[in-house]
Amino acid sequence: MTGSQRPGRERVVLAERRGARLVRTRVEVAEQTEVGAAMIGGLIRAQFGLAVRVGLVVVGALGVLPLLFALGPLGSAEVFGVRVPWALLGVAVYPVLFVAGLVYVRLAERNEQDFGELTGD
Repeated sequence: MTGSQRPGRERVVLAERRGARLVRTRVEVAEQTEVGAAMIGGLIRAQFGLAVRVGLVVVGALGVLPLLFALGPLGSAEVFGVRVPWALLGVAVYPVLFVAGLVYVRLAERNEQDFGELTGD
């Protein structure tokens, strides 16, 4: 070459390109483009699916209780003068609901963290 020099080669590494992709992804979500709407729709579907699954587990676990009371000896048993079905329905149900709520919140937060990692937040 005469007088002018060619610029040196620049090596592009995946980590350097990832930042540009994250910015573009964030813009897609913020501007509600078709891709951003699809990503948000995926998060909503994931959260809804999680809620349905946890709800079905709770309904299944608590829905079995009347069958146990009707078919088993628990229906007529008494502890400290209180019938067992009333004690279970009045006291034991709440820890089950509390644990189900904790599980749901933790899994929902994990879904949101995964979405945040995808968008770079």
